[in-house]
Amino acid sequence: MERPARRRVPRRLRTPYAPALVLALVAAGFAAWTGQDWYAAAHDDRAAYAVQRDRALAAGEQAVQNLNTLDHRDLDRGLDLWEASTTGELHEQLTAGRDDFAGQVKEAETVSTARVLSGAVTELDDRAGRARVLVALRVTVRAADGTRSDKDSRMLGELTRTDGRWKLSALGQAPVGGAPAG
Repeated sequence: MERPARRRVPRRLRTPYAPALVLALVAAGFAAWTGQDWYAAAHDDRAAYAVQRDRALAAGEQAVQNLNTLDHRDLDRGLDLWEASTTGELHEQLTAGRDDFAGQVKEAETVSTARVLSGAVTELDDRAGRARVLVALRVTVRAADGTRSDKDSRMLGELTRTDGRWKLSALGQAPVGGAPAG
């Protein structure tokens, strides 16, 4: 009796390591692709710029809040915080007028507290160390007679990076609304 003819199976299909090899090649390709993406993200200047933007915004919001918060019962601490939050011409104005302002606040016996509602960086020049912020806040003032008033305002601040920290170098009221249509 004759044996049936054996079909010849190609050698590459008989190797038990072929699926493992294919899997290893796919994994290596995936690793190379994700590694390239990670490297590009880690060395992207936009990420560093975003960090500086976030730092400037946080410092600007805090400084605007600081400059709108003051308690006549702990005046020196509040005014020291004002000075620590500022630099440049604004800092010079605050230190020069400190005694006069302190006398006015003590006489009025007011307590003002500010709360930031929102904020945004409107300009950032990271290389020059300058930024501008727009901050919306609610300031609550308690008078000596116990009356309380709330005022919402928008402030425009200019920041300067000094010794690696963002500080307010200018602060003013932002215009509210537009001109009436005529």
